Amino acid sequence: MDFTQLFTELSKGFVSFTYLNAIMILVSLVLIYLAIWKEYEPVLLLPIGFGCLLANLGMSNEIGFMKVIYDAGIKTELFPLLIFIGVGAMIDFSPLLSQPSLVLLGAAGQFGIYFTLLLAIVLGFPLKEAAAIGSIGAIDGPTAIFVGERLAPNLIAPIAVAAYSYMSLIPIIQPPIMKLMTTRKERLIRMEYSPKPVSRLTLVLFPIIVTLLVALVAPDAAPLMAALMLGNLLREALVVDRLSKMSQNELINIATLFLGLAIGSTMTGQNFLNLSTLKILALGMLAFIVDTIAGLLFGKLMAVITRGKVNPLVGACGISAFPMAGRLSAKMALEEDPSNFILMHAMGSNTAGQLGSVIAGGVLLALVYGFIH
Repeated sequence: MDFTQLFTELSKGFVSFTYLNAIMILVSLVLIYLAIWKEYEPVLLLPIGFGCLLANLGMSNEIGFMKVIYDAGIKTELFPLLIFIGVGAMIDFSPLLSQPSLVLLGAAGQFGIYFTLLLAIVLGFPLKEAAAIGSIGAIDGPTAIFVGERLAPNLIAPIAVAAYSYMSLIPIIQPPIMKLMTTRKERLIRMEYSPKPVSRLTLVLFPIIVTLLVALVAPDAAPLMAALMLGNLLREALVVDRLSKMSQNELINIATLFLGLAIGSTMTGQNFLNLSTLKILALGMLAFIVDTIAGLLFGKLMAVITRGKVNPLVGACGISAFPMAGRLSAKMALEEDPSNFILMHAMGSNTAGQLGSVIAGGVLLALVYGFIH
């Protein structure tokens, strides 16, 4: 090999490196900083940030081992499903089953999906892309990726980044809205917790019945819901403790690591830095805000109907983002009154939001496919 060939080989990386790649490397460092020093969802933002770094150093999802990871886990929808098995194994549905009225808050927390869908269409996005952007309103990364990959794979990077970034920023975004939308008197409302006992038979039958109903009523949501309910069945069966613990730990951790790397690998400067991405990020933030407002408004309505027996703060966690949103609502109540414990009610609303986000994603797919065909 002569000097010219050697120089060519050594300079290949520099030749393909552009200022857009440099900007995205800065973005990746910001994500890594938020993950490590601010501890904003580090399990998600750290691999996404490092994947973004690799993508702009010539290791995107179009070549090499990053392509293998992306094709195996995102294109096949495997990673979101594996993560949902782990999430299901972590969820205790007994607070929801003992207070079934909380399911209404889970439904209200999905309003931002459809509001954002309509707004995206107004802004000029085609129907499929608008629906994929609307899925950010689920505030649930796996659901947004599942829907986005089916409807608009070209937008999967900004959709996933928006979904996971806003999930991690819940403690910053939601509190000002919660204080603005509720009075101190409302935040001081105490909710009695005297739940009806939930039998083991009910807890075991619940994931099976939900899977059957969703597969029949909203089949497009069936894969995600089935994965979520499988994880929950492993938890409630009480005979497969090793599988339950593995799902809650090794399975979800490995899937999250590779999903984060795969999403980050799509964030090249050429694909990510454009006006469309900025619109998607803005629409995603709006979807989050609308979800929170709709949940709080419905919580306030329930407070009026029940004559002050429902604290509107539990409406804010009708989004997905389990269990962060539920803990935040409970924390807000404790800040007003250190003896006001609404955690179990908040978790009931939060688990309803988890179910609602999956169903809403399936309905979104059904609406789009039905309109097109």
